[in-house]
Parts: sequence; structure tokens; C-alpha cells
Amino acid sequence: MSERADEIPTFDPPDLDEAGLLDLLTRGELEVIGRLVDASNATLYCAVTLDGVTTACVHKPIAGERPLWDFPDGTLAAREVSAYEVSAATGWNIVPPTVLRDGPWGPGMAQLWIEVDDTVDLGQLVRSDDDRLRRIAVLDAVINNADRKGGHLLPTVAGDVYGIDHGVCFAVENKLRTLLWGWAGLPLPDEAVEVLEALDADWDQALGPRIADLLTPRESTATRRRLTRLLRTGVHPEPREDGWPAVPWPPF
Repeated sequence: MSERADEIPTFDPPDLDEAGLLDLLTRGELEVIGRLVDASNATLYCAVTLDGVTTACVHKPIAGERPLWDFPDGTLAAREVSAYEVSAATGWNIVPPTVLRDGPWGPGMAQLWIEVDDTVDLGQLVRSDDDRLRRIAVLDAVINNADRKGGHLLPTVAGDVYGIDHGVCFAVENKLRTLLWGWAGLPLPDEAVEVLEALDADWDQALGPRIADLLTPRESTATRRRLTRLLRTGVHPEPREDGWPAVPWPPF
């Protein structure tokens, strides 16, 4: 299933808005081109085609998820979609469009493929005081990201920085592990406070019902509590003090 790097086809980004991209990912025909062999779970590079439009996406079938000791089996794809829903609600465009859908090996997630700017030094980027990364740090605090590695940040030529691989998010217990601790304990920027306030105000009508269909009731409630805690404290969270590793391994 794997392909030589110089044989893998690439696709131009489709001229579609967010709703069009979600429709393409949901209803388009999937063609598996290769497998990303460095991923810990089955991760397939695919072409997705609908109404004459073709682009690249990542497909992660639930059947290919590796069991974890601290997350229920078969739930990682839904957590990836939940992370997209929170990102979309913030308006920050951090997580690429992501959906749940059937594929060649049953249900799983499909996510828009992002072409990376290989000239960006990720080690330097994660150590920088970059507002794009600060937004990601706030998002990670809300979704309780247990695995924000450097390789899960995708800088693009257009100047965006996307975040991917959110399968181990939304645990009830605090499991935040990240390379983005540079703002720990500092006041949240005004922009973040405004965004979090809007999420909190519209929770029952907007974001809450969307993730309630993807997470357990306890996980959904814990997400709301993290959101309100961030607003109450007004600061970026700090690492746990009980020995829980603050940084994922390997970090990249």
C-alpha cells in the first residue's frame, strides 16, 4: 500500500469554502494511494473525488487504531472530529476540515491534506513567541491535548500553521502534554478571552450539541469545565505537579 515518495501524486487545493470541503470529504469517493508508515495508527493518504473535484486527504480507519491504556478503544477518530468542531467554533482555522465517514476498511475519519512549507524549522518555530502557536496552545488547553508534538504542527507557504493528530484529546482527567508551554501562567490575550467567552455563551446551542454526538457525556462536560476554568483563571495552564510528563515523547 505504501508508495515511493517521488511517485505519490499531489493535488491542487480545491476552490471550495469550508462547507464545500466538508461535503467533499463526506460524500467523495476515496481512492487509497499510500500509507504514512511513521504514524502509530493506520493512516492512509487518499484522493477524494466528488462532482469532478479531486483533492488529497488523510483517512484513518477505526479498525486501524492501536489500543491505548488510557482511552477507550475505537474512539480516536471521533476525537479528531471533535477537535475540528472546537477549532471551527473558534474561527481560528487550526484543525483542517475533518469528518467521520465510511472507507475501504469501515468507518473512520477523513481530513483535508495540508501541504507543508518544508523550509520552516519546526524546532525554531515551537520555541518562538508566535501568535499562531499561542492560539493552538489555547485550543489544546480546551480540548486537553495529550500529544502536541512538533510534527503535529503544519506550517504552510500561505503563512498558516495547522494542528493535526488529535486522537488523544478530550480525556476527563487533565492530560495536557505539549511543546507549547511558553505562555504557561501568563494572562490569556484579549482575543482568546473573547473567543472563549463566545464559545461559553453559545455552548448549549452550538458547540455543545456538536461534540455531544462524538464524545461521552463526561468528556463533553469536562470540556465545558476546562473552558469555564480558563475564563475564570484568565491564564494559560501550567504543567501538572504530580509527575505527569509535561512534554510528549518523542517531542518531534
